[in-house]
Amino acid sequence: MLLIVLALLLAFLFVGLGFAVHLLWIAAVVFFIAWIAGFAFRRGSGRWYWW
Repeated sequence: MLLIVLALLLAFLFVGLGFAVHLLWIAAVVFFIAWIAGFAFRRGSGRWYWW
């Protein structure tokens, strides 16, 4: 019984980690597109961010 519970816990852990990594990849692609768009639509001053 303990082995089954441990196997289920490992399976849930791997599913959760896979989902989190998938979301991080999506966020990385969105930020990369925003970064490229910033270079494409920047003003003539050289930098497109304010800080």
